[in-house]
Amino acid sequence: QVDMVESGGGSVQAGGSLRLSCLHSKLPQRPYCLGWFRRPAPGKEREGVAAIEPDGSVSYKDSVKGRFIISRDSAENTLYLQMNSVQPMDTAMYYCAADSFFDVAGGCLSVIQSLAQNWGQGTQVTVSS
Repeated sequence: QVDMVESGGGSVQAGGSLRLSCLHSKLPQRPYCLGWFRRPAPGKEREGVAAIEPDGSVSYKDSVKGRFIISRDSAENTLYLQMNSVQPMDTAMYYCAADSFFDVAGGCLSVIQSLAQNWGQGTQVTVSS
């Protein structure tokens, strides 16, 4: 069980930037996936946005490549998502998530999108045109 608390969401105009933060509890001592998923509206499927593999490599949803940057501060147990050049299609509730690494197609981005069992309460991002 990993406890996670997101912050940093808000309203922003298209083209602007936001930085999301996620404070999480200490991770278990085994390979773990960390990342962000979003849910555009209640009841909609969640979308994997960005993830960090156990080896530190990162992966992104195609539509955010070149605009979003995922990073972590292991010493502070904090995960970040820097969102640049945001667009109205980025409007969603954003959640940080974590779970054990599974060797599945798509790696940790797939784990975060479909399998992760630990996530926070979410932080809303609204982008206006």
